[in-house]
Amino acid sequence: MLVLFETAAGYAIFKVLDESKLQQVDNLHKEFETPEKANKVVKLKHFEKFVDTTEALAAATALVEGKIGKSLKKVLKKVVAKEAHEQLAISDLKLGGVIKEKLDLNCIHSPAVAELMRCIRSQMESLITGLPPRELSAMSLGLAHSLSRYKLKFSPDKVDTMIVQAISLLDDLDKELNNYIMRCREWYGWHFPELGKVITDNLAYCKAVRKIGDRTNVATSDLSDILPEEIEAEVKLAAEISMGTEVSEQDIGNIRHLCDQVIEITEYRTQLYDYLKNRMMAIAPNLTVMVGELVGARLISHAGSLLNLAKHPASTVQILGAEKALFRALKTRKDTPKYGLIYHASLVGQTTAKNKGKISRMLAAKASLAIRYDALGEDTNAEMGAENRAKLEARLRQLEEKGIRRISGTGKAMAKADKYQHKSEVKMYDPSGDSTIPSTSKKRKFEEIEEEEEAGEEPETPVVKSKKPKKETVTEEEEAAEETPKKKKKKKKDKKAEAEEEEPEEEEVAVTESTEKKKKKKKKKVKEEEEDDE
Repeated sequence: MLVLFETAAGYAIFKVLDESKLQQVDNLHKEFETPEKANKVVKLKHFEKFVDTTEALAAATALVEGKIGKSLKKVLKKVVAKEAHEQLAISDLKLGGVIKEKLDLNCIHSPAVAELMRCIRSQMESLITGLPPRELSAMSLGLAHSLSRYKLKFSPDKVDTMIVQAISLLDDLDKELNNYIMRCREWYGWHFPELGKVITDNLAYCKAVRKIGDRTNVATSDLSDILPEEIEAEVKLAAEISMGTEVSEQDIGNIRHLCDQVIEITEYRTQLYDYLKNRMMAIAPNLTVMVGELVGARLISHAGSLLNLAKHPASTVQILGAEKALFRALKTRKDTPKYGLIYHASLVGQTTAKNKGKISRMLAAKASLAIRYDALGEDTNAEMGAENRAKLEARLRQLEEKGIRRISGTGKAMAKADKYQHKSEVKMYDPSGDSTIPSTSKKRKFEEIEEEEEAGEEPETPVVKSKKPKKETVTEEEEAAEETPKKKKKKKKDKKAEAEEEEPEEEEVAVTESTEKKKKKKKKKVKEEEEDDE
């Protein structure tokens, strides 16, 4: 068995003398306690020294990425290929797969090989002859520095840090600008309060204040390059009838200096925004197309880097930024939030409140795919993002139309207009419905009826619809005659029930008779008392 060992000075190939000792992994370190014991287990076969630090860095970088460098390929062809039947022990499994594929060498990697590499490293100075310890340590330190510098230079996270810093600075600038503008409006408002109501734009307000200074200078100053003609005329009119207090030249100077600061920060903010937009389109084009530059940059900033964001599932991307609301909802056992930072995306903003949750969920799912494509894919185009955005917009239109469909027609299909059919019927206008006054009064009708009776004519009786004749009541005698012999065969139980029903009727009659007697007695007493009074 041959062992490929990488050092800062070069590649070393050892030959294992006693392979049986590799089977005892736990006791292998005892065989490397001294250089003499180590030389009995392994023996140096070939050592390929690096020419300079550049070559060492190239070899180390290739090993880190799992590739075969030029110097390693040369060594393997020169030494190992001669003994192709031998197994080659490798510390990196990925590198072993590449060697086996390209050079057709039998490579092995196991816990025993890893322990052997550790033991060789402990006795490296004695096993590799012709390499002074001081020189080896200096080469190791130089290679470590070079490799760290290389990793930092070509780090995939280094551009993410630029985006994270840019979006953080943009937010800070917005806060500072807001504070500065509020202070400027309040400060200058004591001198010229009407200007704040006329000019609503903050940048235009600061530029106007810087140019005007004292409000008495408004009539002579030209604001056409800052304001439109109508607003300029309003400002000049307001300056003539202003209710503000008088201020000194020193106060105006300080206000102008503050206006200069606001203008400079605003210009720098626009420049920073353009930089962020370009950087986002370069690093994460698909995410930028899906949610926009600012929302995409805030998602990356919140996750820490694009690679960390790519590791998050779609459900986490959806509520990223709403962690406080999520844990509060879980604690109080209420509904969890439907969206976080993704709420500020244009697709979520243009939907109705009812569909915001659905669209944010779908947008998070597509955005997570776009993030992974940007972070791990090799292409740098935004075709996938544009395609997914078109799908989401189509789905959004479908949801909006679904709501209209429910109002206008059935839930399943659109409300369809009935087919027009020409009807040949001609409807005449009825003028009788125009007048609300009755044509003849009741008195007039009675007079006409009396005249007709006097003339000997019978009045016309109004035709009344005949009601349905009621069923004639059947007499007791007829009922008795119609009784069939079936009724005679009734059970004794029916007779008892009739007898019980008749008893309460008799009691009711007796009660009514007793109440009538009492009433008569009372009436007699009342009459007698009246007679006595008389």
